[in-house]
Amino acid sequence: MEEGVRRGALAPGDALPSVRALAEELSVSPATVAAAYQRLRDRGIVLTAGRHGTRVRPVTPIATGPAARAVPLPAGIRDLSDGEPNPALLPDLAPVLRQVADAIDAGAAPLRYADAGPLPELIEHARTRLPALPDGAAYTVVGGALDGIDRLLGARLRAGDRVAVEDPGWGALLHLIAALGLVPVSMPVDEQGPLPEGVRAAVAAGVRAAVITTRAQNPTGAAVGEQRARELRPLLRDVFVIEDDHAGELAAVPSHPVAGGEHWAFVRSASKPYGPDLRCAVIAGDPETVSRVAGRARLGPGWVSGLLQRTLLGLWRDPAAERAVAEAGRVYDDRRDGLVEALRRRGVAARGRTGINVWVPVPDETGAVTALRDAGYAVVPGHVYRTATGPGIRITIASLSADEVEPLAEAVAAAVLPSTGAVLR
Repeated sequence: MEEGVRRGALAPGDALPSVRALAEELSVSPATVAAAYQRLRDRGIVLTAGRHGTRVRPVTPIATGPAARAVPLPAGIRDLSDGEPNPALLPDLAPVLRQVADAIDAGAAPLRYADAGPLPELIEHARTRLPALPDGAAYTVVGGALDGIDRLLGARLRAGDRVAVEDPGWGALLHLIAALGLVPVSMPVDEQGPLPEGVRAAVAAGVRAAVITTRAQNPTGAAVGEQRARELRPLLRDVFVIEDDHAGELAAVPSHPVAGGEHWAFVRSASKPYGPDLRCAVIAGDPETVSRVAGRARLGPGWVSGLLQRTLLGLWRDPAAERAVAEAGRVYDDRRDGLVEALRRRGVAARGRTGINVWVPVPDETGAVTALRDAGYAVVPGHVYRTATGPGIRITIASLSADEVEPLAEAVAAAVLPSTGAVLR
């Protein structure tokens, strides 16, 4: 089956035979087929969706080549599925890039193999820019949030270890965990982040690490509040906590760190505020963990380009870039809050406290996605983000205009509400 996925004979989303049917076809024990399916799940190649059976994951860790949609969008469909920031709201990079070029023209020394690594001036600025973190934090720079989480998990965990993940949570993280041979353990979330009872159950299940989005959680928009952070900190004291602050300066609410144990890490990415092509993120963490990450990077890419680091530092220092990010955040907040409120008025419960996504619980993901496609909108089915929680859809509001909010809310309500008009909870 893995070879079938690799060759394209099995496409993303394809249904696989039931355990019993395949066992009969191959004349083997059902236990043998079940074990094979379990191995495919552990490798992130397939997923089990309850009564819907076992299917090939929409994106699998063994996929090759550039990422692409399994099915291209028809002409005229409004794409609210990509999870991308709005290019029109990103800061203008040209002035900062000119400053970097001018510094090179003025004779700035190029980085050598011997002295390459995190730029001291970038780290010094990060110390004042990131939220209050435990004393003695060490810092390094990686190529984006997912790269950082990958390196952090690899620094402290091994295949077979259990990792607590938000549920629903970031789909790319679930694929990464599967590719690393780790076992995800669900932490249900509400608008304040992971629920304490879910974290307590995950810790009791023996997780060695937990990945928590401090704000603008994908896909629900959750943000960890001060009270929730106080509740989670003692529960996670003996767990390696990775805090993902991917939205950074775009988020309108403060970041409240939850790590309080011996080993921890905080990741701040530049992609959402300043552009996905700026593959740069700062990691803060306990010295041992950060040293492992930096040491392992030396055996791979070596370091994040000094040109990228100087560009990020220039953006952090540029008042025009700061104003552009703040304005983008206000626009995103207005569109997201407007859609959530418009859905509420129509009896649809939706979540989206921060960030660029809105999560809508639905009774049937396939039906909701299909109905919205027929109405002219592309959204993402929730199974991409779920491990144990109920079905839903994700809507990206980054490019949504003010005059599109009400028609979209009307289409969502028609797609997800029962014909009786009952409120969906």
